[in-house]
Amino acid sequence: MKITIDYDSCWRNAFLGGSNNEPVPKKGREFLGSMTSLKKDGNFKLCENTLDTVMGVLNRLIGDQRKLYQARSKMYETAYYFEKLEDKLSFIDKPRLTNEMTYIRNMNGSTDQNAFTGMIKVADPVFTSKYSQQFWGVLNLSFKQLCDFIIFNPPVVEVIDLNPLSIINRLEFLNKEKAMENQGDLAKAVKLLKSSFPDTEYYNKKGLITPISIYCSALYLQLERLESDFDMTAAKTKAGGISGISKRGFTKKDFMRRYTTGPKKIIWGNPYIKKEKIKGQGEVTSMMTKASGQLEITIDVDRDKAQEIKTLIENAGVSSFYLGKKGLAYVSNIRL
Repeated sequence: MKITIDYDSCWRNAFLGGSNNEPVPKKGREFLGSMTSLKKDGNFKLCENTLDTVMGVLNRLIGDQRKLYQARSKMYETAYYFEKLEDKLSFIDKPRLTNEMTYIRNMNGSTDQNAFTGMIKVADPVFTSKYSQQFWGVLNLSFKQLCDFIIFNPPVVEVIDLNPLSIINRLEFLNKEKAMENQGDLAKAVKLLKSSFPDTEYYNKKGLITPISIYCSALYLQLERLESDFDMTAAKTKAGGISGISKRGFTKKDFMRRYTTGPKKIIWGNPYIKKEKIKGQGEVTSMMTKASGQLEITIDVDRDKAQEIKTLIENAGVSSFYLGKKGLAYVSNIRL
């Protein structure tokens, strides 16, 4: 027998970790469709119709609403109808693929890495104390001055606007500076920083040093140096660090969280898009893939069995369903 299914606008991407063939974990499956997750290798998942897809559809058509792994399991009293028929089944998929910009919802309560809410607290003691210019002024040093500061500990006389937005803007500017070879004064500075912060790794994957990591570590070094003359309690978190700034970098949302009246900004969704640079191709943009077309399922059984399957499908009366994820699919023809 041959079952023909027409489908339209069915999504061909997956947004969750784990497998459809396993029970759902207590905390749910990991959401991989956020902008941050999509930057990681393997999280932009393309899908196509497989045997599992087809078997899931057939079970749905005969009225079995269990998940496929449940239907196949021998733990349930109700037998799996297609247990001895899977090896007699074949299918041909005829998709027409398109790529579209799609906005997907993220219900995990993730927060925006680069946004904040509420009013800005410019009068926080970390910006109004006697030590404030010496402390934050480290970020306004040139890179040569920064290395000299780490090595020789001269007083910091550079002036910087003492408010959260100026500080975070300066950090974002420094974050764009290109990585450098570890040589000369930089090598001496890194050696001294490693002696103060032995657990901090300053090299990137290419064996280079990113300037932002040196600036952030220098802030921590200045914090220690100023503690001999000032009460630096207001500059530190309860754990002893600098809010939103680690020894290797910073997170804008965590930094601004301390200096604003509102909570972190919740992300409720994002465009499903991935941009990456591929050698020989340049920047490649990947978006949601949608498929419209026809799926032909052939089951090699005798006429009586075929009639039985057809009767089950007609009795279940399933009018339309998803093929994979979203979209619209329906049985257009059953031929014995």
